[in-house]
Amino acid sequence: MRGDAPGGRAGLPAAVHDQPQPGAHVHHRCAQLHAGGPLGPRGSGEAPLRFLPAGDLAVSVVLGEEISVELNTRVRALEFLIQQKGLTGVVETVPAFGTLLVYYDPLAVEYDALCAAISELAPRADTAVLPPARSVELPCCYDPELGFDLAAAAERLGLAVEELVRLHAGASYLVYFIGFTPGLPYMGGMPERLRLPRLETPRTRVPAGSVGIGGIQCCIYSVDSPGGYWILGRTPLRLYDPGAPDPILLRPGDRVRFRRIDRPEFDSISAAVGARTFRPVIA
Repeated sequence: MRGDAPGGRAGLPAAVHDQPQPGAHVHHRCAQLHAGGPLGPRGSGEAPLRFLPAGDLAVSVVLGEEISVELNTRVRALEFLIQQKGLTGVVETVPAFGTLLVYYDPLAVEYDALCAAISELAPRADTAVLPPARSVELPCCYDPELGFDLAAAAERLGLAVEELVRLHAGASYLVYFIGFTPGLPYMGGMPERLRLPRLETPRTRVPAGSVGIGGIQCCIYSVDSPGGYWILGRTPLRLYDPGAPDPILLRPGDRVRFRRIDRPEFDSISAAVGARTFRPVIA
């Protein structure tokens, strides 16, 4: 399941899930599911859930279409309730902006029964059920050699470079979900003043740790990969470290702030990260 990929266009919601023909274990409600019928309970002014088959082993639970903190909070709360309840047959859950992809074992639970069980949990899916959000501080170096779009982005926005850095580093960002590459966070909370279209021609390679902006989002490249964000700086931390006990640094629901560092501190932290002696500030 993927959202608006870092190389894509600005401001797009998560991609619509494919709807292949379901297997024999998916029963008569499939026609209603594909038609987007109201299958879930309705909250106070909230749209009903929709269930879309995603092959024979998963269902996409659609809570809404917009990109908003409120909707994403409901998605994460529903995921938490499913995990807490330990619903029979659920193998894995993958949140996005307004959807939750639920992988399940069709030999352990039928499609209809799973949808019904998820619907029963939906009315409780709100902020109150979630554990306290983590606060994560990420050091970021805005040196022009690392933030190679910094000057161009400032000119495009009509800002001085220093003002652009101040605005970017002064904001608090919400991790909506992880996607595109292992550990890459899709983050909201970027100041309105910093919103600009993504690069017309995406790069074929953006270094891991690069901090970029585009559309309404901020992201951090977790591995070397193609991308179309404007790169403002780089963090020396590894967002994806397959050799670590927990290979993914950030989680959906985290609150992220960037701490501005200079090039010598960037190099120092990079060395400590390589030696596995650096501990990120997480509260």
